[in-house]
Amino acid sequence: MAPRKNAKGGGGGSSGSGSSSSSSGSGGSGGSGSSSSGGSSSPGARRDTKHGGHKNGRKGGLPGSSFFTWFMVIALLGVWTSVAVVWFDLVDYEEVLGKLGVYDADGDGDFDVDDAKVLLVKKKKPKLLNKFDKTIKAELDAAEKLRKRGKIEEAVTAFEELVRKYPRSPRARYGKAQCEDDLAEKRRSNDVLRRAIETYQEVASLPDVPTDLVKLSLKRRSERQQFLGHMRGSLVTLQKLVQLFPDDTSLKNDLGVGYLLMGDNENAKKVYEEVLNVTPNDGFAKVHYGFILKAQNKIAESIPYLKEGIESGDPGTDDGRFYFHLGDAMQRVGNKEAYKWYELGHERGHFASVWQRSLYNVNGLKAQPWWTPKETGYTELVKSLERNWKLIRDEGLSVMDEAKGLFLPEDENLREKGDWSQFTLWQQGRKNDNACKGAPKTCSLLDKFPETTGCRRGQIKYSIMHPGTHVWPHTGPTNCRLRMHLGLVIPKEGCKIRCANETRTWEEGKVLIFDDSFEHEVWQDATSFRLIFIVDVWHPELTPQQRRSLPAI
Repeated sequence: MAPRKNAKGGGGGSSGSGSSSSSSGSGGSGGSGSSSSGGSSSPGARRDTKHGGHKNGRKGGLPGSSFFTWFMVIALLGVWTSVAVVWFDLVDYEEVLGKLGVYDADGDGDFDVDDAKVLLVKKKKPKLLNKFDKTIKAELDAAEKLRKRGKIEEAVTAFEELVRKYPRSPRARYGKAQCEDDLAEKRRSNDVLRRAIETYQEVASLPDVPTDLVKLSLKRRSERQQFLGHMRGSLVTLQKLVQLFPDDTSLKNDLGVGYLLMGDNENAKKVYEEVLNVTPNDGFAKVHYGFILKAQNKIAESIPYLKEGIESGDPGTDDGRFYFHLGDAMQRVGNKEAYKWYELGHERGHFASVWQRSLYNVNGLKAQPWWTPKETGYTELVKSLERNWKLIRDEGLSVMDEAKGLFLPEDENLREKGDWSQFTLWQQGRKNDNACKGAPKTCSLLDKFPETTGCRRGQIKYSIMHPGTHVWPHTGPTNCRLRMHLGLVIPKEGCKIRCANETRTWEEGKVLIFDDSFEHEVWQDATSFRLIFIVDVWHPELTPQQRRSLPAI
């Protein structure tokens, strides 16, 4: 899936596992080696002397003193404390800067001048009114007030009336589009959303529309087209924006994403090359350009773009997918800094842990690399697989004839080397009837177990791996499934699988269960092929409602 811009900001923090800031300052729960910060400088360390007390325990205070007297004393103390802070350097600036580390905007692990610039720059307010709309501002504001208060139906009526009265008012029509947009969300209506998309286009087509309003209208139109899956239409809208405002690199960045969503990496690459020629430090363009290079298997070339893009701290760069691909690229070239970036991705809330780096997750699910059948609750399925393993094996062997072309090479670029092919019976909860003709008894057996046949975030498939194969360390896309491996044809030596920091081997007729959202790696160094049967199941802690509603992966 192509990376998308997101609106989520990441917290600061050191990338080292042993030196993170306090958990409240990071995007996630903190690194595995983090501890509460503060030490002896915490408020509790100063409670040994309390106001109004004496060494002998008698209550202090001035006899006959009034509230006003104390008020004046406290006020004067405040003034002189301020003077002392300035003139006598009573502030521990290192401590203050340490606490400001939570505002690290550029990802370099501390708060400095560059971070201050990011935080202090005020966002320019867009100009939405032309000369005419300024004359009807009170009416526009009244209608907009209804929308902001959530009175959507009333706001729609108000803006429709304004459009009827002032058909050439860009702001009135934009308000109407926003109301239709809000109403579509409230009613979950695609028909209403299509109306909003059309109205956004109408705004940009009117005469004398402020530049900012044209951009806002067409950008929102593009976003809502994407939401409906109208990628081609969204791309046309983005192309129009770039045509109207050729010097706006942010719009070109959006256009690049539009091409990526269409699967057109080549045109996306050209767009980002144009942006980087003009603004070589554009972090958004860098991370997306690096992503494209990695997808083209230009692993070493992708690393500096991904790294520098994330380090820029530019909007849209603090995305888990970029940390994921940067670490993966580093692992493939033997760069030991990979886990530093995984750690930082974890600290910023993108990964559940350094080992568990799936990106499409349900929070709160039990997470461990290896599982027992009892822990999953799917003991009947495991028993059935192990009881019928020879039947499953024999049907798998019968379809291994290359002339039938049923086993297809792994196509996710997960292999460093070797030969690895798969024969899929179920994909995303959908049965492949043609494939099941090659393994009818196996499919009939599995039909009894909806926890696997209905798992829309997994597959059921045979997997054959030939000698000399190495599968890179990688993680699956989601924590919503567990993966079962049934050994069918296992050489005596040379085949092993690592999940997190534990390595195991397969046995014929036995099931291994692991969570493939954790990093795992496979070696096949035997002298003959290895054949296993892969069965994905829903994570046992998912509710029936979640299993029905989660989108397929």
